[in-house]
Amino acid sequence: MKRNETSSQNKLLRKTIEKNRRIRMKALCYKLVSIIPDCHFSQPKELLSHPDQIDEASAYIKMMRERIEELNRRKTQLISSYVARTGDGDGGWPKYPILTVKELGSGVEVMLISGLNKNFMLSQVISVIEQEAAQVLSINISRVGERIIHTIHAQVKISRVGVDTSRISDRIQEIISSNM
Repeated sequence: MKRNETSSQNKLLRKTIEKNRRIRMKALCYKLVSIIPDCHFSQPKELLSHPDQIDEASAYIKMMRERIEELNRRKTQLISSYVARTGDGDGGWPKYPILTVKELGSGVEVMLISGLNKNFMLSQVISVIEQEAAQVLSINISRVGERIIHTIHAQVKISRVGVDTSRISDRIQEIISSNM
């Protein structure tokens, strides 16, 4: 009798564990699909089966990984060519911070190049970007010689409205000049 109860309890326990695993997997799949922009799906998300949604998400992730690698290669190439044009790698750099703000489709790239001794509050720069209706996606900080390169990628929150890059640039310039 006890053996039968133990067996049924084990079955029930395994069943419950499997049910919880399926619920957790369903939630994770939903979360994965929800963070992929709608424009990257061949059909509306609702019409695709779960495996098709995961395939689309996987393809999007691969595409983004390739794009990031290409942008990093391009960045390295641009830095190398600039260093080659200016000489020893630091002597040709201006003594003031360099700021560029570019609109990239529905995103924004902010690149700030400064010297090691030119400090500013990165959190203030991030605040400006977020106040201007953009959500920061990634920040890359690298050192080249005696310079620090901050590259911030942000996504526009409301793509219909867009973002005013000149306003972002002006506000960040104010922050830089107040800290120098």
